[in-house]
Amino acid sequence: MDKLDAKILDLLQKNADLTAAEIADKIGLSKAPCWRRIQKLQEEGVIRGRVALLDARALNVGTTVFVTLKTGNHSEVWFERFVRAVRDIPEVTEIHRMSGDVDYLIRIVVPDIDAYDVVYKRLISAVEFQDVSASFVLETIKSTTALPLCYLKTE
Repeated sequence: MDKLDAKILDLLQKNADLTAAEIADKIGLSKAPCWRRIQKLQEEGVIRGRVALLDARALNVGTTVFVTLKTGNHSEVWFERFVRAVRDIPEVTEIHRMSGDVDYLIRIVVPDIDAYDVVYKRLISAVEFQDVSASFVLETIKSTTALPLCYLKTE
């Protein structure tokens, strides 16, 4: 990757609706080479996809809950059951396996606390946990899907 690729990625992170011609114009490249660069970034998996970012409140899922999970069981069987359970819960939008005192961090979006309780009961009925703790987001100070490009190793 080079500096032009970084510029392309920066523009696409801000607005994935930009056409290759628009990107090419913004970075000082002709359309065909710009389009080939975008295709290459997609083929290499650097660009994993393009999505529409939706407004959670407009969709009645404006309550975000971060759930920390601790398990006393770290077997492959337990893990596979856990993965099957959480992947089928649409309210679960992120899952992270953690180091430290917490085994997993889950981000859940729901309309309200009652809806979270339904998700919670579904989760604990599928898999055993040592501890489940929930924290409700009161205010989101920053939320972005853009990744920092300052660490990108360019040619």
